[in-house]
Amino acid sequence: MTYQPTWESINARPVPSWFTGAKFGIFIHWGVYSVPAWAPKGTYSEWYWDSMRRKEMNVNPNSSGAANAPVASELGTWGNHVKLWGEDFAYQDFAPEFKAELFDPDLWASTFERSGAKYVILTSKHHDGYCLWPSSHAWNWNAVDIGPHRDVLGDLTESVRARGIRMGYYYSLYEWRNPLYLHDPETYALEHMHPQFRDLVERYEPALIYADGEWDHPEETWHSAELLAWLFNESAVRDDVVINDRWGTDSRSKNGGYYTTEYGEVGAGKELKAGHPWEEIRGIGASFGFNRNEALTDYMTARDLIHLLVNTVSRGGNLCLNVGPTADGRIPVIQEERLTQVGAWLDVNGKAIYESSRWRADGEGDLVRYTSRGDAVYAITLGWPGRELTLDVPESSSDTVVTMLGRDGNLRWRESGDGLAIELPELGAADIPGDHAYVFKLVGVS
Repeated sequence: MTYQPTWESINARPVPSWFTGAKFGIFIHWGVYSVPAWAPKGTYSEWYWDSMRRKEMNVNPNSSGAANAPVASELGTWGNHVKLWGEDFAYQDFAPEFKAELFDPDLWASTFERSGAKYVILTSKHHDGYCLWPSSHAWNWNAVDIGPHRDVLGDLTESVRARGIRMGYYYSLYEWRNPLYLHDPETYALEHMHPQFRDLVERYEPALIYADGEWDHPEETWHSAELLAWLFNESAVRDDVVINDRWGTDSRSKNGGYYTTEYGEVGAGKELKAGHPWEEIRGIGASFGFNRNEALTDYMTARDLIHLLVNTVSRGGNLCLNVGPTADGRIPVIQEERLTQVGAWLDVNGKAIYESSRWRADGEGDLVRYTSRGDAVYAITLGWPGRELTLDVPESSSDTVVTMLGRDGNLRWRESGDGLAIELPELGAADIPGDHAYVFKLVGVS
């Protein structure tokens, strides 16, 4: 099929099925902003340059002796920047310190494999315009020319694909301080953004493109439909590439590919109503880029993350969980641990997640969530239900069989009113498969 440069035509392209079956992916925010790695709690550290420019919460970091003098954790980005680096230290001065000297792409890829993720999305370019590949459109502002002096995007892509994981890229349409963008956004789009985007696609052949930074201008300014018509008609990835919905003002949950939510910001009402593929993205903490100002209590626990994954998938969505590496190239240990914990749960219970579909009911109350796959319905409990689990929604039959993922043998069950009462074995903590959520496979129910 030939796609026309119109939204009616672009929107008619189905989201490739590999994405809707994958369910769990990894986002990576890594760049020059990983050097200062700081933001007020609850905000995004990757917006460091913009926060410097806006000088939000501008306080005097040299205040002393006053009863209300701020401590370091109370400073805004600009105040903390002046305190640590000085007023004359520009954002660009961080670039030589983004050395990535400990970056081991095989180790990262191994971590992602152990997490159970089926795809990875790396920030090829964030809003600061710095590129993680040797883009000729970002001279001396890319990872080969300054900083790591290596094609970190290409190296990670090779390692991730060697693990059988699909590789995608985040790409910011706009750049905060690009002179051409500030002078004429449309000329910037046609003469800078389009050729740079095509170079990224042609050189690395991504499985997914996550556009962002679209909100300041309508799609017509970005000429997004024209760019996507090229992607779907002429590029080497035209048949399998997945795109999101961030291609211009008011584009989200309307135009492009799958719909996006961010820390629940957009909400899932539209995508659930339409049955459209969607994805929730968020960090393990409150920031995408690594934020040294976050403490252990600012990170989600393994239980939180597993429940988030189950809740998202039961409603028909994907979860893309972000990690923010350090400037020297390490995934913070607490983030690595969380990924490993999610992966351990998926090792036992992945059949209820991968390639699953939203069932006719998302769940029951606070305890039970449902997914379906083939002829099986999976009841996932967000806690151990005790000696008996009663499900009101599934309708049993003489052919009903109930098992528990991670344990051998069938479970006894009986009809209970209009529901299904499942007798659970008396297990010790060491005998309960998985952790934080438990999966019961129901065959022969409707």
